[in-house]
Amino acid sequence: QVQLVESGGGLVQAGGSLRLSCAARASSSFAMGWFRQAPGKEREFVAAISWSGSMQDYTDSVKGRFTISRDNAKNTVYLQMNSLRPEDTAVYYCAGKETLYYTTNMDFDYWGQGTQVTVSS
Repeated sequence: QVQLVESGGGLVQAGGSLRLSCAARASSSFAMGWFRQAPGKEREFVAAISWSGSMQDYTDSVKGRFTISRDNAKNTVYLQMNSLRPEDTAVYYCAGKETLYYTTNMDFDYWGQGTQVTVSS
């Protein structure tokens, strides 16, 4: 059974930074992603990274502000979020798929419980 556990959410002022972590309790190789869902909106893709870290993808609205990275020795994926905006407010979800590679619009099989990020203006 694969478990993904997010942490690091919280309340921050606009322009501030947060780092989200996702610990994967699994022994396989996973591509990982971050998604978010704001109140009244559909869940949207934020960023993804391949197993090796060589392939990364971001939605346009976070490019240049967010960075996805991973430490496979710790089975952990990170999302460094800088220059946060009120529109970044959402529940952020970690997702995983048992594959070495990441491809655009790939479906993920495993999901965490989510962590709240609130950006005040």
